Amino acid sequence: MAPIDSALRLDKERLFADLRYEPHEGQRAVHASRAPRRVLACGVRWGKTKAAAMEGIAAALEPKQSSVGWVTAPTYDLADRVFREIQAIVGMQLPHRLIGMREHERKILLRNLAGGVSEIRAKSADNPVSLLGEGLDWLVIDEAARLKAHVWESHLAQRLIDKRGWALLISTPRGKGWYFDAFRRGQGRDSDYQSWNAPSWQNPHLDRELIEAERARLPERVFEQEFGGQFIEGSGAVFRNVRECAIGSWKEPEAHQSYFAGLDLAKVEDFSVLVVMNRAGEVCFVDRFHRLDWALQVGRIRTALERYRNARVRVDSTGVGEPVFEALRREGVRAEPYPFTARSKAALIDHLALLLERREIVLPRPELWPDGIDELESFEYAVTETGHVKSSAPAGQHDDCVAALALAAFHARPARSGRIGSRVIG
Repeated sequence: MAPIDSALRLDKERLFADLRYEPHEGQRAVHASRAPRRVLACGVRWGKTKAAAMEGIAAALEPKQSSVGWVTAPTYDLADRVFREIQAIVGMQLPHRLIGMREHERKILLRNLAGGVSEIRAKSADNPVSLLGEGLDWLVIDEAARLKAHVWESHLAQRLIDKRGWALLISTPRGKGWYFDAFRRGQGRDSDYQSWNAPSWQNPHLDRELIEAERARLPERVFEQEFGGQFIEGSGAVFRNVRECAIGSWKEPEAHQSYFAGLDLAKVEDFSVLVVMNRAGEVCFVDRFHRLDWALQVGRIRTALERYRNARVRVDSTGVGEPVFEALRREGVRAEPYPFTARSKAALIDHLALLLERREIVLPRPELWPDGIDELESFEYAVTETGHVKSSAPAGQHDDCVAALALAAFHARPARSGRIGSRVIG
């Protein structure tokens, strides 16, 4: 193939017109930017997905001998949102440019404006090792605020260096982590970054009255984050004072103490977690394991509970938990079932949140229990596609430590008022 004239450039505005895409004012600002790192932090339904998809298509059509671009997110489900939008536009409006779609690889091959081959792939960050190796011309990260900092710093940003590639980081704000820092760099602090922040109602195609109806229904902090697009520390966090409570250490059994435990059992790729607490509300012992034969799990759990004065254990007896619960009972373990339903699990989570709010339990220090502290701090309120508010671990992350701790705390520190589930988020 003959060398490509470096002066050739794609006319993005003309391309968008040909594709019948009419960006609103906020989207136009993003498309006009030439910053190597763009950060778009906006409320839900603002139009981030559409803007990112069009940026990916424009990049893939740039006249080059070849190019590679990724659409990445914390999970494949999230990465698919932008990728499927690209796929639909290419299939309907650019079939003459399409070389092939490999569905199982989440890969699209296009013939760009110079006749070269451009590759677009969807990638999940749930296994960071899979992100190593390949140099990228461009990168879109969806729900970037949910991505762990080390994935961006050690696995994705490095992919852009050798080709001087650009990155577009889109997300609804979520606390003030690395994504917030990237946003601030784009507010005049770093010439390589440019950032934008806008509420959902800046999208002229949305009905403002419907959005205001959501304001009346949702907790204020959740609304301001999800629809207002605001960076609010702990806005979606279910548990407060986690670090303030994480001042303890592991404790050996004591003859005068009473102990209570919670057991969350593994489901497919999850972990089984056993948490033991004393009557004072201190977490004394945690065991976390997976991919063990059921018989080995039962023996391991029984041995730990025997050490802590034959502690009573409350077990998630849903699904795979039921036979293990029965096996524990046959082994003489003082096990009590706690079937998980949406309502019963919400009661556990609300109770644990109340204890942390009041600082009535003591957690091991973060360096002693990093998995547990990370799960507690990540556990969040979120607005579902149907508009309901739920509490859960972020997509692609675990909540086994949270569930086991909540089961143990339900035993060890019963609610004072008995009004579990009545906590209001302000």
